Amino acid sequence: MTGFALLLVLFPFLFWYETWFGRRLTDAEITGYLDNAAAKPRKAQHALVQIGERLSRGDLGVRQWYPQVVEVSASPSLELRQTTAWIMGQDHTYDPFHAALLKLLSDPSPMVRRNAALSLTNFGDAAGREELVAMLRSYSITAPAAGIVRYRLKAGEFVNPGTLVGHVGEAEVRSPLPGEVIELSRQDGAAVGPGDTLAELSPDQEHVWEALRGLLRVGQKKDLDDVRRYARGAAGMPDRVRRQALLTMQEIESRP
Repeated sequence: MTGFALLLVLFPFLFWYETWFGRRLTDAEITGYLDNAAAKPRKAQHALVQIGERLSRGDLGVRQWYPQVVEVSASPSLELRQTTAWIMGQDHTYDPFHAALLKLLSDPSPMVRRNAALSLTNFGDAAGREELVAMLRSYSITAPAAGIVRYRLKAGEFVNPGTLVGHVGEAEVRSPLPGEVIELSRQDGAAVGPGDTLAELSPDQEHVWEALRGLLRVGQKKDLDDVRRYARGAAGMPDRVRRQALLTMQEIESRP
């Protein structure tokens, strides 16, 4: 009974210890986790998060792992590509990061593309400008195949990346982005084809704020209509978004 009780305590602790990203890793662990990224992507993501945190504190010792970060940016794991796209924007002096981010702009995941677009602005590169503008607009979730749509949520609900929206036939449809469901574009039980819109998501306030900060650097006058909408105080957005939109609008308008 004592051994069983110990196991009940030990197993949750070991699970937490292995999955909590706050646990400090040694340099040797970071190297090993990145070397084994294909087999254990969760541990590799832990290593990447800690590299990013150390970079934000100005720890240039993390440069030893830069080549591995670039290598991991091509991983089939969505979480690893998304995390590397964030990290590589934190050091604009390393040219291979710039090249890797440009490749990630064509990633199938909108979260990866958005992180890459934001990171590229730190390089003074406007290649991701259209992606930044898209972050200010609603997003359409589309059908992956033909079939009958069955929804698992309704208008007004908030979704996170990975939230199950419903099924089209046997295929799951999950939201790739956070946001509120503005509307369901088809009747439940309707037949849909590949690419048909199933739901519209509102822009997420954090994504809007980050996009406005990015456009402060690389925005063009053609982007002003999208920015002005938030400068006027868009519904559901905090005041810091309005203030950032005003700064971004003023900066864009001042450009020749």
